[in-house]
Amino acid sequence: MKTKQLISLLSVQIQDDERTESELFTPAEITYNKNCVTIAYEDTEATGFEGSVTSVKVICNNEASVTRTGTSNSILLLETGKKSYCQYSTPFGMFQIGVYTHTIKNTLDEDGRLYMKYTLDLNASKLSDNEITITIQNTNQKGQV
Repeated sequence: MKTKQLISLLSVQIQDDERTESELFTPAEITYNKNCVTIAYEDTEATGFEGSVTSVKVICNNEASVTRTGTSNSILLLETGKKSYCQYSTPFGMFQIGVYTHTIKNTLDEDGRLYMKYTLDLNASKLSDNEITITIQNTNQKGQV
């Protein structure tokens, strides 16, 4: 089943003891399948990736992927308690980064929230701790944006 919903995307990044938060409200297409949910939204100038589409796919409660396609391309693979290596495209070039996933908490069916916490590194040097919380804003009005 596919629906269009308004989502809130709260991003927290901690780098060198400096905490940066940003929140984005945007329309998204949400696809519910048997064991997974995909949330897709268009990036804007506010995200720094204008011209791209980001898709967050959650499989059960311990695996997720964050895929960006368009002007910037990247895939982050997240699996609780594991480290993966991913290609990440930025305006400055392509990098291979390590992603260690601490937590994936998928309560989309209950309260419309998805929480992911992970650490990024480059060449085994820590870049940042990251938290993403996606909240479906109007869960009682499926199909309305």
